[in-house]
Amino acid sequence: MTTSWARQRTAVFGAIVVLVTAGVTAHALSAIAENDRRTSTATAATTTTLAQVEKGPRIVFRHTGRDADYGHVGVVALADPDGPRALTDLSCDRVYAQARSVSCLMTERGVVSSYRATDLATSTPGEAWREVDGADLPGLPSRTRLSPDGRLVSSTVFVNGDSYMVSGFSTRTAIRRIGGTSYGDLEKFTLVVDGRRVTPVDRNIWGITFTDDGRTFYATVATGGRTYLARGDLTERSLTTVADHVECPSLSPDGTRIAFKEADEGGTRWTPAVLDLATGRRTVLAGEARSIDDQIEWLDDDTVLYGLAREGEPVSDVWALDTSTTATPRVLVPEASSPAVLR
Repeated sequence: MTTSWARQRTAVFGAIVVLVTAGVTAHALSAIAENDRRTSTATAATTTTLAQVEKGPRIVFRHTGRDADYGHVGVVALADPDGPRALTDLSCDRVYAQARSVSCLMTERGVVSSYRATDLATSTPGEAWREVDGADLPGLPSRTRLSPDGRLVSSTVFVNGDSYMVSGFSTRTAIRRIGGTSYGDLEKFTLVVDGRRVTPVDRNIWGITFTDDGRTFYATVATGGRTYLARGDLTERSLTTVADHVECPSLSPDGTRIAFKEADEGGTRWTPAVLDLATGRRTVLAGEARSIDDQIEWLDDDTVLYGLAREGEPVSDVWALDTSTTATPRVLVPEASSPAVLR
């Protein structure tokens, strides 16, 4: 493993530790909120019902207001993203959703914490979400995605103990068919890098995004100190690199582009960018000057979303950024993270 790669992975792990610490802090703040009945600016007198919001296009997210609902899944109308939000009883570290499916990665705290992926579904808009499937996770929740039809679900976690990692941790990513087959750890898939089949021991895979054909997906593959965008095939159980220097891909609604985060030379700072799959042309969204360590979501074919923590606070907001090079980021959903757009 190269020195720069070690710095990059160590920086990521440090960020995760900060997030976990922030979560503990937020739990303490929630207890205070319960005692004195304080509410966040985003939710005071602005809540609504799930049935009302689910009547139309919407955004599902993780609520990050400093109140008793911290970490709970919220839903807001796509047409009024900073307006009334419906807050559910479901608490997640990371969440994603499609029209009738929800994926929730959670930490089950105890003397020894454990981690779980829970799959939920609803048959009609506004109906209470019910658990339909799930799986234990081997480490700290990081990313989750659902296929467009809501039948495939991916989970990425951070784990400890891989001997080849100087920093002592790596990722594990798995894909399951909800209520059916598990395709297991993607590190077991055949890997083709730059046209050559390889079997490196240092491979790491994370950040899944699905196409709509039920078998194809994209992922980040890291090996030898480099990161690649790889196209995956569930039927062939294979991963084939198609571009380099790509992390946490997200396929656009029209299926033609990949939004991703591009690392600097030190691997400790990320800028949002877009890759055209047909031409290979990259557009770095330089209007965002802050480091974006998130898996980007598409608001529409011309706008991306990402979560960003407020400086010095255990609160984050969902920001929107047009894909033009001169665009300026704006807050779309305050006190929120982990957005999923349901059109």
